[in-house]
Amino acid sequence: MSEANKPPIHPVASFLPGPPIDRTRVEGWQRWERTRELFVPAPVLSMEQYLQLTPRRRRIHDLHRLATHSSLPVQSTPMSDAVGWLVKARIEDGAYSHKAGIRTGVMINGGGAQGKTETVCAALAAFAEEWLEVNEYMNPEAMAGTRDLLAPVAYVRCPVKATPVSTCQRILDFYGEDYKNMRQEDLIRTVNAAIAAHATKALVIDDITRLKLHRESDQDVLDLLLEVMSMSVTLILVGVGIPTSGLLRRGRFDPVAKQWVIPPVRDRGRSPNPDAATQHERRFEMVNLQPFSYDTPGQIKAWVDHLAALEKCLRLLHDTEGMLTSGSMPEYLFKRTNGVVGLLEKLVQRGCRVAIEGGSERLTIELLNRCAVLPTDLPDLDADSGEQPLIPPVESRPRKKPKGRNTVFDDSGPAVESAG
Repeated sequence: MSEANKPPIHPVASFLPGPPIDRTRVEGWQRWERTRELFVPAPVLSMEQYLQLTPRRRRIHDLHRLATHSSLPVQSTPMSDAVGWLVKARIEDGAYSHKAGIRTGVMINGGGAQGKTETVCAALAAFAEEWLEVNEYMNPEAMAGTRDLLAPVAYVRCPVKATPVSTCQRILDFYGEDYKNMRQEDLIRTVNAAIAAHATKALVIDDITRLKLHRESDQDVLDLLLEVMSMSVTLILVGVGIPTSGLLRRGRFDPVAKQWVIPPVRDRGRSPNPDAATQHERRFEMVNLQPFSYDTPGQIKAWVDHLAALEKCLRLLHDTEGMLTSGSMPEYLFKRTNGVVGLLEKLVQRGCRVAIEGGSERLTIELLNRCAVLPTDLPDLDADSGEQPLIPPVESRPRKKPKGRNTVFDDSGPAVESAG
């Protein structure tokens, strides 16, 4: 047997994950930053090479392949690239500004499983790496003779029932600060001190639409966010349905301008503080992370390009080139996922497992028809903030898309055959 045909030998447990990473703690966040690109996918083997392995080695290789499909890299999309650019630009504008005062924030709006959190975290990590290098991995604001406490970015999740106190505590939990028996005023001062001591330039609050704004405490949290913005830190809020949540004001999406339009204040002059209602919209720029569309040649090409990049990550024993991009497969996958990247990833992951266990080693429409994506496959999505998307049903034939309805979040179920 020639050396070229010999299967590569890898350490048995090289693909095992390490301890769980909690990005809402500074140690976990920084470990994620260091290790996020270190996973080594399974080697590409032909069927001939696979059959040359011992039964034990085959099983190890199968497990490595399953780990590879469970750890598919986040593929950039035209939509996520635009969001990532805006987030990084806003953070840099604030971090490198010599002016005192409020930094313009960003609100990231989008449906569930569309990659909002990972897009934002990737932009944050890219900024942090550059910022640390520019500052020679030292805190430029640290007092002489003290140790450097560096956390250029901070990531927290909004409490389920948020109050100013619980929100401050979440922020302080990230830094590992003690807040026992602190009053609200003390908590706010401690948050301010922690942000300054760690040289934090960007603060992300995920699942912000847990704020339902029908409670007074929710309104108080909004006031707290304005206070945080005065700490010379760029605030990034991530959520579902932000335009209609009350965080700004009820808005509409302009399909021509590709942005949300917030109507003007109608009660100006009658409100005790007519400018208060516009504070958040003046201090935040909102961007919408949309799923793929499949209506124009350009949109179809973008979808197929995304599938082609995904093909290269698959570790099936048959050549994967064209497996997701040829024939009617692109249209089928779009109908199964409505262009939502998270649903696509889970469907392909489930299909690969079935293909490996069944021995077909190939993704086909017939095989994928046997694979259902369930809400339990998306455990990271928060139903309380509206992140769980409605998953399109498996259909044996295409169904026309109803006009004027968002089929990702308002699906009415399978089509009904008419009598006669």
